[in-house]
Amino acid sequence: MSFFQDTLSVFKKRELFFLERYKETEDVYTFVFDKEEDLTWKAGQYGLFSITHKKIKNSTKPFTVASASKENVVKITTRIGDNPSDFKKAMLELRQGMKIRMAGPVGSFYIKENKPSLLIAGGIGITPFRSIFKQIEAEWHGVEKQIKLLYINSNKLYLFKDEFTNNSLISVTYLDSRDDLYQEINKFITLYRNDGQYLIAGPKEMVDATSAYIQNNNISKKNIKLDSFFGY
Repeated sequence: MSFFQDTLSVFKKRELFFLERYKETEDVYTFVFDKEEDLTWKAGQYGLFSITHKKIKNSTKPFTVASASKENVVKITTRIGDNPSDFKKAMLELRQGMKIRMAGPVGSFYIKENKPSLLIAGGIGITPFRSIFKQIEAEWHGVEKQIKLLYINSNKLYLFKDEFTNNSLISVTYLDSRDDLYQEINKFITLYRNDGQYLIAGPKEMVDATSAYIQNNNISKKNIKLDSFFGY
């Protein structure tokens, strides 16, 4: 069913008005767009965003929506280095009132209700989990959720740390080594095994290695969801 829902969703395109951008770190930017009232998504999904103010090659790229629907804005958070692609150059040229086109939302990278969840983020892969955090904050009705976030970044720069610190609904552990990450994964597996769900987002190498590690600990592939981030 999800495949057909995604197919239909991709054909629904809308234009979003650019509101502002700001830096999260030296090379990570958040772009904020106005959200139409009828635009909704499940926290963790992504959209297909297209540059419309100029002609460039490869003008459409997928980005996870870093905000939750109830925040009433669409946020994209991405890394932009010293030699950005034409797409990211065009993103930096956006001014208030200019538009970008969005198709979607699509994807199944979201948590299932009432199931213990281990969220594993590497670097910029934290963006879908920010959306999930914000959705849980908005919808929490006093029911305890067994949700654990492991955020690994070798340079110890953790995006959205202030927001996560103020969220008492989800346990967060910050890590800077793969060995420490695996130790934390082992703790969750010991408690929940295949009764839990495992969501991994980040650079492809990190996502693939972490998924393989979890499967090697007798966790079924059907309980693991992946979201690999690529640079463009």
